[in-house]
Amino acid sequence: MPNGNVHTMYDSNSADWYNKRDGAFRASTRHETKAEASSRGQELARNTGSEWLGHKKDGNTINDRRTYGEDPFPPRG
Repeated sequence: MPNGNVHTMYDSNSADWYNKRDGAFRASTRHETKAEASSRGQELARNTGSEWLGHKKDGNTINDRRTYGEDPFPPRG
């Protein structure tokens, strides 16, 4: 299984939400709701110690993200 970041995005052609890893050709999973897709995407990222990025319906805007494993840019303090 690749260890790239996991993106949860909307597919306007099929009207569903999907999870896809960086560099992957196809979606890893598909879901009817964003909540289901986000939950599964975070689980995929957690299992491989990568980052999960939740996109808005427009496909470009990232509105949520979680880092699992080592954070390359940890917060100060």
